[in-house]
Parts: sequence; C-alpha cells; structure tokens
Amino acid sequence: MRHFITYEWFTVFTVLGILAVTTAKYLNTLRFSDFVSVIGNSKYLKIYSKDQKFIDPFDGLLFLNFSFSGSIFIYFCYSNLISPLEFELIFFLKLLLAVSTIVVIKNLLERLIGSLFEIDNLIDGYLFQKTTFLNYTGLFLILANLLLLYVNINQKIIIMASLALVFLINLIGFATSFKNYQKTINPNFFYFLLYLCALEIAPYVLLYKVISEYNV
Repeated sequence: MRHFITYEWFTVFTVLGILAVTTAKYLNTLRFSDFVSVIGNSKYLKIYSKDQKFIDPFDGLLFLNFSFSGSIFIYFCYSNLISPLEFELIFFLKLLLAVSTIVVIKNLLERLIGSLFEIDNLIDGYLFQKTTFLNYTGLFLILANLLLLYVNINQKIIIMASLALVFLINLIGFATSFKNYQKTINPNFFYFLLYLCALEIAPYVLLYKVISEYNV
C-alpha cells in the first residue's frame, strides 16, 4: 500500500513536469526543436543566448520540470543506493523546495558576482549554457523516472545507467562552456577552481546532508 501511495504521488509530479515541458513546446515550438538537439549542435546556444531574459518563461517551464523530475530521481537514488527512505509528502515537498532553491540561489549569486566584477555579459552567457544543459537533464530524467516507476527492472541498474548518462550530458555542457570561455579561464585557473568548489560542488553536498539528517 505504501509503494502505491508513493508511486501515485510521483505520478502526479511526473505528469506536472510533462505538462510544463509540453507548455514550453507549445509556446515556442521552434525553440524547443532547437533545444532538444543541443547535444552535438551549438545552434541553440548561439541563437538564443543573445535574446535571453532575466526571467524567461521557456526556461522557467523547463526548470519546473527539472525540479519535479530531479527531486523524484534524487529520492530513488538515495533510497536505493544509500539508505531506504519512507515516503512522506511533506518531506518530498521540502526536497523539491531544496532542489529548486539551491539552483536559484546559485544563479543569483553568480549574477551578483558578475555585477561585482563587471563581467555581466560573460556570466549571463555562461549561466545560459548551464541552465540549458540542466533543463536538458530534466527531459532525460522524465524517462528515467518512468522506468523506475513502471518498468519491472532492477532499480539500481536503471539508476546507475541514468547517473552515467546524466554525468555525460553535464560533462558535455561543462566541456562546451570551458571551450567557449577557455581564454578567460586559463589566466584565472585558481579562481575557477575556487568557483567550482564553492558554487558547483558545495550546494549539492549541502543537499545530501539535508536528506541524510532527515533519515537519521
């Protein structure tokens, strides 16, 4: 009965994520078509980075899906690979809020750093690329979550395969950003490493600790 309740709620959030993606596609079909082919094709990044807004409805809808799909996937990862979790809707909503808040605060901090050091254009372009690959990961996580929820395959196998693909997607995104901004990074490599530790790694360590403390 508990698994039924858990999967029922996860189905609700998965459907909400799919609705967000469908709405984004409906509002801008051409952009969505370019977006889904961003792996191996820089057309999307070149065209739409020039016309980005501080609040972009297209990216916002895709990020909404990432928040739903990412939170469900994190739940499955922790429960299968680290320690079983008893599903509670309140806890899941807190996890959803934590995932969303961490990403939003990271982006705001990076924009603040860009303003302080007067490198707004550089940061805006970099954040657009990061957001694009993050949202692309969200699309893939819909499929991963559907497999975890409804396909009778060992969940650990699905999780490990999904983690490998998620890592590959984000590695491609990181390599794309590094290539585009290599001339800026090379003479400031030490500061780049500090940035990775402070704003790319530390927030996810914090998220892990939040989940761990809940499960104690």
